Amino acid sequence: MATSADPIAHVLHYAAFTTDPAGGNMAGVVLDAAGLDEAAMLAVAEEVGHPETAFLSAAPEHPAETGRTFTVRYFSPKMEVPFCGHATVASAVALAERIGPGGLVFETQAGTVPVEVTADDDGVLWATLTSVEPYVEPVGDLDVAQALDALKWRLDELDPGLPPRIAFAGSRHLVLAAATRERLADLDYDFSGLAQYMTDRDLITLQLVWRESADVFQVRDPFPVGGIVEDPATGAAAAAFGAYLRDLGEAGPAAVLTLHQGVDMGRPGLLRVELRAGDTRVRVSGAAVRAPAGGRRGPAGG
Repeated sequence: MATSADPIAHVLHYAAFTTDPAGGNMAGVVLDAAGLDEAAMLAVAEEVGHPETAFLSAAPEHPAETGRTFTVRYFSPKMEVPFCGHATVASAVALAERIGPGGLVFETQAGTVPVEVTADDDGVLWATLTSVEPYVEPVGDLDVAQALDALKWRLDELDPGLPPRIAFAGSRHLVLAAATRERLADLDYDFSGLAQYMTDRDLITLQLVWRESADVFQVRDPFPVGGIVEDPATGAAAAAFGAYLRDLGEAGPAAVLTLHQGVDMGRPGLLRVELRAGDTRVRVSGAAVRAPAGGRRGPAGG
C-alpha cells in the first residue's frame, strides 16, 4: 500500500513514448495513493526526481467501467501540474499490466481523460489518451520577444509559417517553431528567467518545434517551472500542438502527426498525434515500458 511509512518504495518507474527503457520520458506511478495528501505527493515526486509522478486513487465508479476509473494527480519535483501526458501513458500501461488492456477513465484536474490500452503483435502495450477540450489563443509581440530573450533565440530564427501561439489541451504551452533543425538542436536558455516568464503566464512547457515535413516534427520542451531543464517526451504539449496545427489550418480535420522528441537529449521518444473529423479533442498515443529509476534532470542537467 502507498500508505506505508516508505511511499517511495511503492513508486513504479516507466519510460513513456518508447519501447526502450533508455528512451522516452521517465514517469513515476503510484497505483494506490489514497493515503497520501498533497504535501506527501510533492515530497515523493521531489525525491523520485522524474519530470512527473502520477498518483492514482479509485474514483466513484461508472457502472460500465467498474474498477477502471481513477482520480489522477500529477506532480513534478517542484509543483503540481493539471495534466501530464507521458505520466498518463505510463499509468495506463502500468494498470493494463495488472488488470488487462482496454478502456480506462482518468479524472484529472484538467477534466476527464479517456485512455485506451492495446497490445501490439509483440505484446508491447500502447496507450491512447483523448484530451480535454483544447483551445488556441494568440500571444503578443512583447511576450514573444521576452520568451525569445530567455531562450537566447532571435525573431528571424522562427518559422514564419508557424506563428507563435499559446495552446491548451489539459495544460498551457507556448508554441514556438524554429526555422532550422540547427536552431532547435542548440538549446541553452536562461533557466531562472524562463521559469519566471512561464510562471507569470501559467505555462507548463514551451513547445519548441521544427517542421521536418507536413506531418513529421522534431520537438523539444523546456520545463524549468517543474525543476527540469528539458522534458524528453511531452504528451500534453503534443495534444496542444495538434490543436495548434488544426487551428492554423496546417493540419486537416482528420490527420495523423508524428512527433520525435528527446533526440537531442539521447532519450528518443515517439509520439503519435491524431485529429479526427467531428471531434475537437486530440488523441495522443505511445508505448511505455518498465525502466530503472534513473535520476533527476535539474538545472545542471539536460
